[in-house]
Formats: sequence, structure tokens, C-alpha cells
Amino acid sequence: MESDSAAPIYKRIVIKLSGEALREAGARENISPQIVRELAARIKEIHDLGVQTSVVIGGGNIWRGLSAQHRGMDRTTADYMGMLATVINGLALKGALEEAGVQTRVQTAIEMQNVAEPFILGRAIRHLELNRVVIFVAGTGNPYFSTDTTAALRASEIRADVILKATKVDGIYDSDPKKNPEAKRFDRISYSDALTKRLQVMDSTAFSLCMDNKIPIIVFDMNTTNFRDVVLGKNVGTTVAE
Repeated sequence: MESDSAAPIYKRIVIKLSGEALREAGARENISPQIVRELAARIKEIHDLGVQTSVVIGGGNIWRGLSAQHRGMDRTTADYMGMLATVINGLALKGALEEAGVQTRVQTAIEMQNVAEPFILGRAIRHLELNRVVIFVAGTGNPYFSTDTTAALRASEIRADVILKATKVDGIYDSDPKKNPEAKRFDRISYSDALTKRLQVMDSTAFSLCMDNKIPIIVFDMNTTNFRDVVLGKNVGTTVAE
């Protein structure tokens, strides 16, 4: 859907960011303050358009539970460690957003009173209605669930219009474009086709949740596409919908 106006086509959104988005390529530091500030500025742009904005952020720049399991660690313990990594990233983004003048709240699925609010659905929606950015951290609070599934769950709960999945590729392809120069990019694909083709942009639980609750997903390259263009309805990336 293409829009020529400066009015956003979505009222309430969930932005899904990977933890790797906070790290500078090749750097030793897990979090780049400069990149976090740039991300905050891009989120502020859409927030200033009046879009009710929430963020789900991963923790892969600090810890990956699944990778640790493959190296012999107990999966449940490794996943809880990954959830705590998302809290660190969420606090870093909150600091940058508030420095940019955007009121922000961090809500965690694992209670930690001195660090963030517990996730309470009604309170999260009220924050959004009061024009505050809400950052959801600690995943679902349960092991064995990805932050993609968290994004789908929170989007369903807050009745978001769309999930914006910011990645390092410009959409969904039928095969890995880095390995296959003939790979075809989809402008639009159905939830069922994404599941059937086992496209790895989001896990099957996340796709299924979005399909059941009719929440479209827009997958785009965050390095070449402005978040603002996406919420204004410009044709970028790949849309997963009915």
C-alpha cells in the first residue's frame, strides 16, 4: 500500500529489533552508544508522527541461549540468561530515547522492581495512549520461546496494527540471497506460505500467532530503510499477511 501523504497508516506498532542491531560490526563492545542513539532517533521520528510505538528487543549481542545449549549448557538456564541480556539492551535503548526527549517505559516479563516495571497489559496500553514508548524485555518470561514469539505475543495482546521486523536483509527471499544470487525476494507472502516454505525470518510459533490474530509483519533492511517510510505506507521489504 503506497501513501503520498505524511500521515502514518498505522496507529499502534511493535518494532522487533535484534540485539545485534545495537552492536557495531567488528567491534569488541556488545553495545555501541552511537548506534543506540541513532536507533533512538529513528524511533523518535515515528513517535513524533503520533504512532503509538512499542519495541521488543533481542539479546543476541550479549548472549544466545540456543547457542549455549549446543555447547552443552542446560537450555532453560541458558534461555533465562538470554532474557536478562534483553533487559540490558532495553535499558540502553530507554536511556537513549529519554535523552532524545521521548518518555519511555521498560516492562519486563521477569519481575525486577528496581530495574523495570513488570509487564501489565493494561498499564502498557495506557503508556502507549499517553504517547510513551514501551520497551518489552525478558521475552515471554519462559524458556524455549524466542523474542520473535514475544513480539507476536505482545502485538496480539496490545492489539497492534503491525509488526515491523528490522533486519539486515531487505525482505524475505525464497533462498539465502548471500548463497544464491538467483534468490527471489517476495514483495508479499501469506502466513501459510511462509510457514509451508519454512522461511527462517521468524519462527513458526511467531508466524502462527500473527496468522491467528491477523497481524501483518513487514520485514525490511533497517540499514537502508527509514522506519518512517514503513509507517507512512511506502512499499519496502516484504509484507507477511493473509
